[in-house]
Amino acid sequence: MKSSKNKTELLAPAKNKETAVAAIDCGADAVYMGASSFGARKNAPNTLNDIKEVIDYAHKFGVKIYITINTILTDSELKEAIELVKKLYEIKADAIIIQDMGLLKAAIDGKLPPIPIHMSTQCDNYLPQKIKFFNDIGVSRVILARELSLEQIKSIHEENPDLELESFIHGALCVSFSGQCYLSQYIGGRSANRGECAQPCRKKYSVIADKGEILAENYALCLKDMNASSELDEMINSGICSFKIEGRLKDINYVKNIVSYYRTLLGDKTSSGQSFTEFIPDPEKSFNRGFTNYFLRGRTNSFNPESPKSKGKYLGKVTEVKKDCFKLDIYNNTVTNQIYPSPYPCPQDGLYFNGEGCLVNKVIDGYIYPNKAVNIKKGMKVYRNLDLGFEKELAKPVKRQIGVNVSVKNNIITLTDDDGYSVETEIKGDIPQKPQEENFIKQMKKTGESDFYIKDIKIESPIPFIPVKGVNELRRMLFTKLTELRIKSYQNKTQKPMKYVKYWQDKEDFRANILNKEAAEFYKLCGCEITEPALEKEKPKRQIPLMRCKHCIKYALNMCKSPERLSIKDEYGNIYPLKFDCKNCEMSVLSPT
Repeated sequence: MKSSKNKTELLAPAKNKETAVAAIDCGADAVYMGASSFGARKNAPNTLNDIKEVIDYAHKFGVKIYITINTILTDSELKEAIELVKKLYEIKADAIIIQDMGLLKAAIDGKLPPIPIHMSTQCDNYLPQKIKFFNDIGVSRVILARELSLEQIKSIHEENPDLELESFIHGALCVSFSGQCYLSQYIGGRSANRGECAQPCRKKYSVIADKGEILAENYALCLKDMNASSELDEMINSGICSFKIEGRLKDINYVKNIVSYYRTLLGDKTSSGQSFTEFIPDPEKSFNRGFTNYFLRGRTNSFNPESPKSKGKYLGKVTEVKKDCFKLDIYNNTVTNQIYPSPYPCPQDGLYFNGEGCLVNKVIDGYIYPNKAVNIKKGMKVYRNLDLGFEKELAKPVKRQIGVNVSVKNNIITLTDDDGYSVETEIKGDIPQKPQEENFIKQMKKTGESDFYIKDIKIESPIPFIPVKGVNELRRMLFTKLTELRIKSYQNKTQKPMKYVKYWQDKEDFRANILNKEAAEFYKLCGCEITEPALEKEKPKRQIPLMRCKHCIKYALNMCKSPERLSIKDEYGNIYPLKFDCKNCEMSVLSPT
């Protein structure tokens, strides 16, 4: 029915059923969520029953549901994962997102049902050779590394014109190339490739020169959050077919706000229906560490050395400080020209300034009284990172509904929705009466919390008299028939047959993340020798890169051309040498010597 040609999918995260439904209601074209296990966010599992409920709800609107099985797997887990995929196929999940090559091998060998395979960004989908390899195998989609530029994306698309390319547009950024971060595993056995990352990149470090001089003490590996809202057209022109929002651990209000924001920017959906919301979306009012478009247009200032905490939305500068309170310049702006709608913080709002935070106890005559002693000075910039008024607006119900036109002729009522699906039935009642039309139209338009809303009612012949109760029953019956027709007509895509092809290089070490025999066999069949198992199985007895990053501490410290060797030291005194690959503009965090 509806064509999705030249439209870009808006893909939303969901940690649970309620968040998934909210994302759909706010306009997502697709949702990705974890199953009961094997997802790269271990703290966001979902039962098959909950996933089925989400799928049934989503498919009414033509929304797709993708399930993440994107951790690396042991031999026994691989068998469990294969059985899980079969069950997901039975409940009509639209695709699985995978990292483990043992699972890809199972798909190639016909041990999985023909569910579309999406290669997770955890596969380190940065080099064009890697992406072409997956395309030659025949996967349905590749989720690109966040570090790619628009120019690189365009080049990849031109080389692989029939391959679906998905790209992140919003949310938290991992400082390391995805799938290539081993710091959490190395430090405490919590593997990022197993969904257990302890986020050591958000900790404080000392940056140390070769002779021991401390150059900086800050959050040396902490990045701002991604916001590519200004680059959407360019990304579409570069070949992106799906825009992905990060955040499977984020709360429901965050998802509602960010999905609504990008839905507004993108306009037309690849799915159906209209979202009815009572709030004006604003990404700055949800959790963020400041924003960056990262490397889409080359290297920019993506570094956030100040704090990993949420920054929020800018309020104003401090103009006056007293013993237990302070005032912002925004207060004067509000009084004099009313340029801000309800801008001033309210009790229990959260504030952020200079890496510190507090709650608001009270506000009297423009003076803000914090809930604790704070080190705040005149001239400091203050942000609101918890806006309770906005959170209350976000908490209000949101509904997604599909437009329906109604026509009545010769006692036959026909409902036709925006996608062209149509149902009809005979109207049975007493002798037609002209005055009945007004009451009939009034009752038919009372769609309430249903999945449809009435756009137009065209009556071409007199309507038999029907009591109010009868009209309501007629409407509900037709809506049920229309829903059933839409779900029955929904067509899941299928994965085309895949094959083994030559890998783009002859050898891979522990960074291939091989944790099961089938994954090792996959590489062998593709002509690549695996020299080491995954770090999760065995630590190499040599110095290794624990992170590979486009973020560069030398660049951040204005030391690009300096020959100085640098290290970072954590709070426990562990020292991690840094290696700089200036030719490729990359930095690696190495294991301690």
